Amino acid sequence: MLVEKRNEVTIFTPGQRVDANNSADIEKTIFENVGNGGGKVIIDLSQVDYMSSAGLRVLLVTAKHMTQGGGRLGLCHLNAHVKEIIEVTGFVGIIQCYDSVDQCLASFQ
Repeated sequence: MLVEKRNEVTIFTPGQRVDANNSADIEKTIFENVGNGGGKVIIDLSQVDYMSSAGLRVLLVTAKHMTQGGGRLGLCHLNAHVKEIIEVTGFVGIIQCYDSVDQCLASFQ
């Protein structure tokens, strides 16, 4: 997973699949970088073409951690499959979704 810092925002870009095989590693990487959850985080899903329930769990746990820490979380570049999963599960009401990293960054201003 690619991890990038832009000023005070940490951007995570997972690979093609977010599932039971790699979700624990993804979650560990996120939590190692976000500390107490008080910062700003973007999860860029531009490379993700498949997400299982394990991947959804990572998003939900990250959202909860960021909310508790007073931080911000945004998702961007959701393909049709991932967007449908996010909408059907109701995560769209919990996590803000954007078309691009730039839109997400702008929302944090």
